[in-house]
Amino acid sequence: MPYLDHTAFVNSRRDERSLGHHTLRAYAQDLRTFARLIKTHRLNEPLSKEDILAYHRHLRDELGAKPATIERRLITLKSYYAWRENRNSALPSPFADVRISVRIPRRLPRPIDRNTLRAVLQANEVPIALRSKPGADPAALASQDRVTLLIIKLLIVTGLRISELTNATVRDVSADGGQILVRGKGSKERIVFVPNRELQEEFQRYCQMRSEHGSVASPLFLNIMGRRLRAATFRKRLRALSKRRGIEPHLTPHRFRHSAATLLIEEGIDIRMVQALLGHANLKTTEIYVRVSNHALRRALERVDVLSDLR
Repeated sequence: MPYLDHTAFVNSRRDERSLGHHTLRAYAQDLRTFARLIKTHRLNEPLSKEDILAYHRHLRDELGAKPATIERRLITLKSYYAWRENRNSALPSPFADVRISVRIPRRLPRPIDRNTLRAVLQANEVPIALRSKPGADPAALASQDRVTLLIIKLLIVTGLRISELTNATVRDVSADGGQILVRGKGSKERIVFVPNRELQEEFQRYCQMRSEHGSVASPLFLNIMGRRLRAATFRKRLRALSKRRGIEPHLTPHRFRHSAATLLIEEGIDIRMVQALLGHANLKTTEIYVRVSNHALRRALERVDVLSDLR
């Protein structure tokens, strides 16, 4: 029975390619899924093209996996066998003659409409901190509410992934609060800017407070317990905010990222500048926001019946 040394493979991807935690976890999960199939069907080495095709059918028909999940798991498995063959040429990859095309429907991102963004930003009080423990300090909870709103503002103007922001440290922010050094996918570093003067000043005051109560190496954002704020915790806060204000579909960090890109393109910012801001390796990934912008243009034109106005 084949043995999948997924731990060694994941470690090699981490050490050689500096892949992020979420990507490495997905690799391990994908390989465990295939390992279960090997055990269930008692497959033996060398695996064949038919075995890979059977795995594809298993994912599609028995597990009902989404096309994007199927594609990712097949890519992970192909990468694993290429890595194994590179280490030992006597173990050829079963993907040598395999050609599988997975059709993935392109879905337009769902940015948050401007009216909803205004409602969130203009609220005087945003009671959204998670009150997970009775008797929590009201002042600390109010402080967390202000931090959550600050993060929302930063997501809107920078287009950052929430993990990029929650992984940042105090020293990653410039002294004037106008720049943030972030580490994106593959640990690639880039600079993002905070263009709004009022937000810069608010961010600067916050960072100064954080440096006074910790070190420059401390996490930039903390949770109610004084530990690094996790992306999952922030998502829960956004769900609470959405429920309280009746926002559907609910707010997510990635919808703020979509909004940042769409707003910039609608304001005429060059798409390559938006690509640099978002940290996209491929321009095609950014081009989808042009389609979103065109979609918004079409809806606006449909609301204004020019011919009727001329009659």
